[in-house]
Amino acid sequence: MNAIVRKLTLPTTLVVGLGAGLTLADAAQNPLPDLQAQSDGPLAEASTAPVVRGAASADALSGAFRAASSAALPAVVFIQVESQARQVSAQVPPEMRGTPFEELFRGPQRSGPSQSSGSGFIVSADGYVITNNHVVAGASRVKVVMSDRRELDARVVGRDANTDIAVLKVEAKNLPVARLGNSDALATGDWVLALGYPLQLGQTTTAGIVSAKGRSIGIMGRSTGATAPLEHFIQTDAAINPGNSGGPLVDLQGRVVGVNSAIASPTGYYSGYGFAVPIDLAKRIADDLIRYGVVHRPMLGVEIRDAAAADAEVFGLRAPEGAVISSEPKAGARDAGLRLGDVIVAVDGTPVRNTGDLMETVMRKQPGDEVALEIVRYGRRQQAKVKLTTFDTPRAARAGGDAPAEAGSAVERLGFQATPVTPDIARQLRMDAVQGVVVTAVDPSGPAAAQLMPGFRVERFNGRDIRTAADLRSAMEGVRPGAIVSMVGRRPDGAQTIVNFRARS
Repeated sequence: MNAIVRKLTLPTTLVVGLGAGLTLADAAQNPLPDLQAQSDGPLAEASTAPVVRGAASADALSGAFRAASSAALPAVVFIQVESQARQVSAQVPPEMRGTPFEELFRGPQRSGPSQSSGSGFIVSADGYVITNNHVVAGASRVKVVMSDRRELDARVVGRDANTDIAVLKVEAKNLPVARLGNSDALATGDWVLALGYPLQLGQTTTAGIVSAKGRSIGIMGRSTGATAPLEHFIQTDAAINPGNSGGPLVDLQGRVVGVNSAIASPTGYYSGYGFAVPIDLAKRIADDLIRYGVVHRPMLGVEIRDAAAADAEVFGLRAPEGAVISSEPKAGARDAGLRLGDVIVAVDGTPVRNTGDLMETVMRKQPGDEVALEIVRYGRRQQAKVKLTTFDTPRAARAGGDAPAEAGSAVERLGFQATPVTPDIARQLRMDAVQGVVVTAVDPSGPAAAQLMPGFRVERFNGRDIRTAADLRSAMEGVRPGAIVSMVGRRPDGAQTIVNFRARS
């Protein structure tokens, strides 16, 4: 049976447990204090059984597990998410069936609000929390439950669909903070613990090993909003289940080395393998989200693919490893003299085995940084220095001299897209004049989904008259995260209405 890769958000309410136990320092000094106390107590004379060979090392490992779990659990949180009513497929008006405008009328019906849950971990004493993007995508309300059972409202600071990382903020002080480790230092076979709130069980710790590094499982391409998906997962056989999403993967020192994100399973539950975003990558993304609210994504300027066995023979590689430049280079790569067919085998001295290695290494940089590449050009090793530029998110094609009101991140915050009225649209909507701006798509999980529908003609936006797509785009760009939006316009039936909602945080 083929495995199915699933994200781990749990669509239910979980029971919160408490993390308890020794500190890391206490366990390191005496990993088994209870057994020591027993040996000094009234049962000491009865403890005459011979010591089983190997028991001491097993006890030491148990002590390490206890210490690591106890050190990390206080900073692990349970995340409750409530999403607004969503639109679902509806009947298309009879007069619109079979017309080019039919698609604009799909999706106006509503379903009820939904609830889901996941995990996260605190990374600053003043309340920043790292979790998965898919845990909080489309959330209208987020609540964080601490290990001491405190319940705090949280706002979404920022989300990145390309790496499945999100950052939340709760208003509190002196919170327990997770120690962050070094995912680069992990090796296959290392022990790790997965912490979180799976399957309505409360705080839970499971143990396993690192099964592999640098895994790409093809799940990001299906994530809504992913424009440059980056998969370079840590694979582990520590039991990970729905509800673990966003929780930490820690080493035996209790340091976070990954963010639990997905499982490979034919059933949707643990079947042997889980996947975590490396913490070194997650830190880079979280830093940008906290500082800017968005990710400043660097671009090398090349399209790449994994080197295969045939490439090794054609390009003179020592082994079928590296990232093959598969189209004419652009931007900084072009300026540095890179060519179609060059194979990138190292970045700043770090070996590149595949495209995931290259993408993650570059992603840790900032636009404007310079990287030193080692390339193979038909058997000859060469060096090149490339200045990274800024990755621009693709926008919808411009048409008719007036661009659709994409507005970059404003579309993400507001959850809809619009375009200038064309003669065809005016005819389908039975409009008197070919003018104005009409909504063409509404994000079913977005903040406006409960009230807005395709075919809505925008007349005013936060008090501003809207006559062109440029007017709307300018107004949308002025909306801050979490701000109230008030739109006046006409429904497809011609009736004027007002739509009020809060933009995504």
